[in-house]
Amino acid sequence: MMSNLKSGLAALGMVSLITWAGPTLAQDTGFYAGIALGQSKINIDCEGATTCDEKDTAWKIFGGYQLNRNFAVELGYVNFGEGRVAGAAPPFGTASVTFESTAFELVAVGMLPLADKFSLYGKIGLYRADTDADVTLTGFPPATESDSNTDLTFGVGVRFDITRNLGLRAEWQRYGDVSASDFGESDIDVISLGVLFRF
Repeated sequence: MMSNLKSGLAALGMVSLITWAGPTLAQDTGFYAGIALGQSKINIDCEGATTCDEKDTAWKIFGGYQLNRNFAVELGYVNFGEGRVAGAAPPFGTASVTFESTAFELVAVGMLPLADKFSLYGKIGLYRADTDADVTLTGFPPATESDSNTDLTFGVGVRFDITRNLGLRAEWQRYGDVSASDFGESDIDVISLGVLFRF
């Protein structure tokens, strides 16, 4: 939790710096929306497991409003895919747990335009996640445990503007301490490529 807080504060500092950096003439304002596809890594505790699958395909849809060339507010929905861990569970035989999480997020985005059509950005905000844990234990019927939580999310990325209304984004984003009921909390990292459309 402390490392996530420190990283989140660093991201907040980056957002603040970017927001106030550079000239703010020639402002770009307005609504935008986009989609992104990438890979998630659910940081599961795999100690003692015989199978541990932490990575899956993740996707996101998002929309926001750009207040000026350096600052935007963004709302998004992300599906992290699944993670699975399995192993021996004496005296029952074997057990496996499959985790599936989704989240809504609200973030502030600070942007720093660079040469020509490139810009760096940082984001920080809150997410609300829902997680289902499907449990299979030898000799018992399958069961599902569900949990929800709210916590900090932050990330960094680079954007390339193909035209004024169309752009590409590559980013890394962390969702800290996503809760999975009795199975504890796990950070989820997402690396993705996205397409952004301005209206």
